[in-house]
Amino acid sequence: MNKIGLFYAPAKGNTAKIAEIIASKIGNDKIDLILIDENTSIDKLNNYDNLIFGISTVGKDNWDNDYVKVGWDFLFPKIEDMDFSNKSVAIFGLGNHVLYPNHFVDAMGQLGNKIIENSGNLIGYCNKSDYEFTDSEAIDGDKFIGLPIDQDTEEELTEKRINDWLENIKSKMGF
Repeated sequence: MNKIGLFYAPAKGNTAKIAEIIASKIGNDKIDLILIDENTSIDKLNNYDNLIFGISTVGKDNWDNDYVKVGWDFLFPKIEDMDFSNKSVAIFGLGNHVLYPNHFVDAMGQLGNKIIENSGNLIGYCNKSDYEFTDSEAIDGDKFIGLPIDQDTEEELTEKRINDWLENIKSKMGF
């Protein structure tokens, strides 16, 4: 069995916390947990047939401050032309459905759509009816294209959502 590559950013906060939870639930011997930074290369992604990506949607509280590039700001342009045709990819996205109901987990949608455009096998869709929000770029039909997590206002639902999602992707990723 090949290890799963779990790539996530930013380094601190809820995205990192959820990445660590997912890695421990899958089993640290079955997954490599990789923090994305300015040195993360496409070659590193190509070491894995199965990928999990963790991304957060930046809210207005960050838009009004000086923004410093981190993680996905460096990797996203590098995946513009990456061929994902031989990879299974699952995404979890962090967002806040109360403060940003019109942009809930949009970054997950932007990333997922790029993977689909580049022939990736996107897995781990979740029913949108399980969430309250107004709009999201992460919707495909009646599903989210990955696992939305609102750790700010629905922390009590996180563990069940992660467990259900992992059960969904388990057979496709072979863990």
